[in-house]
Amino acid sequence: MIIDFHTHIFPDKIAPQAVASLEKKANITAHGKATLSDLKCTMKNAGVDYSVILPVATSPKQVDSINRMAASINGTDGIFYAGAIHPKCENVEEILDSIKSAGLFGIKIHPDYQGEYFDSPAYIKIMAEAAKRGLITVTHAGVDVGFPNDVCCTPDMVCNVLEKLKGIIDNKLVLAHMGGCDLPDEVMEKLVSKPVFFDTSYVLDKYTEKCREIILRHGADKILFATDYPWGNVKSFVETMKSLDLSQEEKDKIFYKNALKLLSAKN
Repeated sequence: MIIDFHTHIFPDKIAPQAVASLEKKANITAHGKATLSDLKCTMKNAGVDYSVILPVATSPKQVDSINRMAASINGTDGIFYAGAIHPKCENVEEILDSIKSAGLFGIKIHPDYQGEYFDSPAYIKIMAEAAKRGLITVTHAGVDVGFPNDVCCTPDMVCNVLEKLKGIIDNKLVLAHMGGCDLPDEVMEKLVSKPVFFDTSYVLDKYTEKCREIILRHGADKILFATDYPWGNVKSFVETMKSLDLSQEEKDKIFYKNALKLLSAKN
């Protein structure tokens, strides 16, 4: 089984414009159309059984509509959805209760696109309340290619959050991009062995050997296979993961066993 723990889509009507805008802003090329139908085709071609869609609310007013759509799709045709929330939302507890009752496994936050540092009081409250409800928090971590000059989720910020939420958020936090995009050495110095999960999105094909080193140091039981579709080439990521010098047991944990535990976690 293969579970891709980090993908993105847009509604069909705005997907072409959204992808083109992000390609230009970040100077990157998409590997898909970022629509639900294209994601499903990509999964089939790459041998992926399930994909997790991680929506990003760039304003509080988007949260309700995103979460309604997430709830309507979650659990169908191999698709799981995270809920959306924004640090400027005033009704945090209500939103999280709704996400929980809808059967979504957790939430996605993106400090860069939401204009807030990861260790801000707003995010700390959101993550604490999410964890108390048994919800997983997935966050962008490290450099975002669209905002390269101001990193809003650094390893130091993560350490600060882990200390403030010690015993609350342990093993309920997923740091995308192997703990910090483009910061592998700092991740190895400061985050390896911490009670957090890393996903392989975007960076697995970018610095493969560094990723393998992080896996070996952090432990395969805390790594999630992920691509960042449409920004990662799903088929290439699958092939790269299969080719890594790891045991089959380690690959199975990364490809699906760890994800299954998070997707089915109950508080």
